[in-house]
Amino acid sequence: MTASLAPRQALQGRGLRYGYRAGQPVFAGIDIDIDSQEIVALLGGSGCGKSTLLRTLAGLQPPDAGSVQFLDAPLRAPHPRAAVVFQQASLLPWLNVQDNVAFGLDFKHQPQATQQAIAQRVQASMDAVGLKGKERLFPAQLSGGMAQRAALARALAREPRLLLADEPFSALDVLTRSDMQALLVEVVHRWHTAALLVTHDIDEALLVADRVLLMGSTPDVQAGAGRIVQSWHIDIPHPRRIDDERIAAMRLEILHALQALRSPARAV
Repeated sequence: MTASLAPRQALQGRGLRYGYRAGQPVFAGIDIDIDSQEIVALLGGSGCGKSTLLRTLAGLQPPDAGSVQFLDAPLRAPHPRAAVVFQQASLLPWLNVQDNVAFGLDFKHQPQATQQAIAQRVQASMDAVGLKGKERLFPAQLSGGMAQRAALARALAREPRLLLADEPFSALDVLTRSDMQALLVEVVHRWHTAALLVTHDIDEALLVADRVLLMGSTPDVQAGAGRIVQSWHIDIPHPRRIDDERIAAMRLEILHALQALRSPARAV
């Protein structure tokens, strides 16, 4: 499907709540939208429910309340056009890069395709993330950055309309992380997908995202339950520089908002 025919809104969540059995909710009252070709960064402190919300939006766990719509249809289970990338690359050690990227594409729940079409998708996704010529390497032979490139290629091979990434670069060194952030922006724009990036890094959110959502708990919802408390649109062209005055000003604003969430004055 071309970008011009795609629904403007890739994902919509309304009134989402999730809690573990016999415990207070992890999050409640969540409304979230992600447009096609938009990168949204979900920012917040540790334990506020970011990763749990991502898993709910991916269809990996049902919400206790509320609904998720993906491509204008209810989402109640993982969808073949929504791909997830986690902090760990989770490559299968007995498969080489090419076979790891292709893994699962012939499963029953995936759209049916010929072996030739699958091979073309796999090669195109590896080329897109800079792994051309690395097809026969095994995970033990890859650096951390190359392993994450392979994980991203595996997601892209599914031709996703939505990419959900849970702190995928947090274990990488500074330079490799910077390269992967730029790569994420490039592939989202080139492949006309939408993306939700969970991160605890303000700079990463500002360098990558079109919109930043701050998640935390506030007194007007159930005690301790996370919710979306503030958002920022970032109308700054890519590539962005961390020393840009506009980025610096927004970083300070977000930092103050994070500090306000942790302030004892906000407690009930």
